Amino acid sequence: MADRPNIVILQVDQWRADCLGFAGHPTVETPHLDAFFRQGVNFSKAYAAVPSCIAARASIMTGLTPRSHGRVGYRDGVPWNYPVTLAGTLAAAGYHTQAVGKLHAYPERSLLGFHHVVLHDGYLHHSRSHGSHEDRDDYLPWIRGRRGPRADFIDTGMGCNGYTVAPWCYDNSEHPTAWVADESIDFLRRRDPSRPFFLYASFHRPHPPLDPPRDYLALYDKKELPPPLRGDWVDHPLRRGYFDSPVPVKPDEIDRARKAYYAQITFIDHQINRLTHALHERGVLSNTWILFVSDHGDMLYDHGHIAKALPYEGSARVPLLMRLPDSQKTLARGRQVDAPVELRDIFPTCCEIAGVAVPPSVEGKSLLPFARGEAPQWREAVHGEHEWGEGSNQWLSDGKTKYAWYSQTGREELFDLEKDPGEIHELSRLEPERLSKWRTRLAKELAGREEGYSDGTRLIPGKKATPVLACALTGA
Repeated sequence: MADRPNIVILQVDQWRADCLGFAGHPTVETPHLDAFFRQGVNFSKAYAAVPSCIAARASIMTGLTPRSHGRVGYRDGVPWNYPVTLAGTLAAAGYHTQAVGKLHAYPERSLLGFHHVVLHDGYLHHSRSHGSHEDRDDYLPWIRGRRGPRADFIDTGMGCNGYTVAPWCYDNSEHPTAWVADESIDFLRRRDPSRPFFLYASFHRPHPPLDPPRDYLALYDKKELPPPLRGDWVDHPLRRGYFDSPVPVKPDEIDRARKAYYAQITFIDHQINRLTHALHERGVLSNTWILFVSDHGDMLYDHGHIAKALPYEGSARVPLLMRLPDSQKTLARGRQVDAPVELRDIFPTCCEIAGVAVPPSVEGKSLLPFARGEAPQWREAVHGEHEWGEGSNQWLSDGKTKYAWYSQTGREELFDLEKDPGEIHELSRLEPERLSKWRTRLAKELAGREEGYSDGTRLIPGKKATPVLACALTGA
């Protein structure tokens, strides 16, 4: 058992796929993740099929499509009733399993198959308004033990969905990002050395609040940023729909928000390096696979939007990077894979790494054939969606073309991602044949859905969208 490979998933929250140095970002600094790429494989067309926290994490933990796990939008307080989970599968196969940081499950203390969970979900409105948050969060009593009984992780004054900026008000080592690294490193000390381990280290940032340590914010103070993307199809002002913190609209405030977001990223990159060093010092790095992934991206003012839940690349495309262990010297390093992959593919990938049979319920596919340089049969496109009121959307992408349909209004958008990765030019009126082809594909994809979006041949706008399907509510 002890010779079987270890697995570490580094989960981040709301990290855009393009915000990596090796991916060519002109500003952001990620030196340690850049080194991961030189030792691994990058999946450049990885998507969150539902780009927001709960649904994305359900895909990772179950290996299911959103249609099957039932979370197709955002709603707190719906129990997780999944009999098969990634952690449970690996635990049953003899792995010592540990989660640190954000799970965003419900009830919050759900183990999801892990032997132990050290929890910090960040500020969740549902939890904070339904009893003692200290009972549902392990970071909060920790920081109060250091800073007094009234200390909180929102002491900077920033809201968890806002884009105003304030530097972290305590020591760098007390930031939630550093705490996740600390707790993950401590697990390496107290793990069962006779077993392989599965560590899920989940950082709440760079999700707001935008509260990076002051010295990390200073790294970006004098950097010139390229302007946010704005498509020639955009016909609206900046969306400002968050109630717990304002969304700045002045150019200097927007510039500061973007720099703070990048500063959060660099701080996480440095904390990841601390964990990598600990793996080395414990003598297990050479037999450990590391997967770095986000649950979704952040529009970060592109096309007049902030946050997530939208079909555009800034929101729906995620970083997915696999660092290969030294024991896999025959696998090529520094490889980029452009096939359309999803978060549900992480579950079977971990199973293949561990030498564990993939449970029959899992709908994803292992990514290891790509790491071996093979060309496996693969899905043609990713189907994504998000219930979002009037903005509720359904979309398809094969990494080269993207088609989006807004189910409440019938609005359609078509983008050529090969020629126009920033989605600046919308093509639905210019390429009607191409549009019709993708519309038909989406109609087939949505056939049989409980909302009635499609009869199998045509899309039907105006049907009521819901964030949670019946299968998630009933546990069926």
